[in-house]
Order: sequence, then structure tokens, then C-alpha cells
Amino acid sequence: MLESGFEGRRRVMEIKPVTFREASNFINLHRRHHNATVGCKFCVGLYDNAKLIGCAVCGRPVSRYYDNGETCEINRVCVLDGYKNGCSMLYGACCRIAKNMGYKKIITYTLQSESGVSLRASNFVCEGSAGGVIWSGNRCRDNGVPREKKIRWKRDLMKQITSQPIEESESK
Repeated sequence: MLESGFEGRRRVMEIKPVTFREASNFINLHRRHHNATVGCKFCVGLYDNAKLIGCAVCGRPVSRYYDNGETCEINRVCVLDGYKNGCSMLYGACCRIAKNMGYKKIITYTLQSESGVSLRASNFVCEGSAGGVIWSGNRCRDNGVPREKKIRWKRDLMKQITSQPIEESESK
């Protein structure tokens, strides 16, 4: 839960469950590019008190090269403008849930024109350019998706921060 001031009122952002239908409706209403996905493994919502202000949809990787049963993809993230750290909260929640489900790695993509600052803040590593300007290969379908390169990001979910063991002093 993250608390901060917003125009004179107390704002409390929390991660809560959200249905796929609710997430899809939110994405179709508020996302700048790409409509909702056709399916998912899980969805999470970001709420400001009782108001849905963001969501994330995770599923199987779109690329067959990553669809190995151990990799989860964050397919969509959408947060209303003005909610600082909202994307980072959703990315973090997706990583925790995917790890608890047994996934070893999580990936996502941004457009080349997007900075990826929320992904960096959530410990994702940029893997560089991925794919072409359109995903669908030789088929030229104009589905409203910006025609630009994508950037792939990954996070290893099995890495654990290990602390040094504290040696106990022997009492004699």
C-alpha cells in the first residue's frame, strides 16, 4: 500500500484482485495504444480507495520462443495519469504473483518511444530491441498499433538476495 497526498486529500493506492472483464474494459477505455488481450493467466488492479485507477494483465508469452512454461509475460499495464508509482506497483505485484505461481522469469515489452522508467524501478533489465515495427509478420493489418520497434524487458524471478549469515558468538 502506498500513501501520498493528492490535491488535498489522502490517497491510498492498493493492489487488489480484478476480473479479466474489468481489466479489459479499463484497458479499452484508458490505454493509449493496444486494446485488451484475448485471455490471461491472471490480472491485478490498482485502486485509490474504491476507485480502479490501473490494472495489469499477465499471460503466456506471445513469442513462441519464450513460451516454455517457465516464463510469464506482462501483456498490458494501464494506469490513469497523475498516479505516481502506479505502474511500478503493478509491475512489482505481477512479479510476486508470477513467482508464487512457479514462474522463473517474467518479460514485457515497451514501445521504443517509451522510457521504461517504471520497469527499471521494478528491477527489470532491458534486453534490447525485439521484433519489427509490426508484430504480425508479413501480413499488413492496420490495427491502430504504433508502427515502431519494441523493447523487451526481463526480470529473473529466481534470483534471491542473500544476506551474509550472522555468526553466533560462542559463550564459554
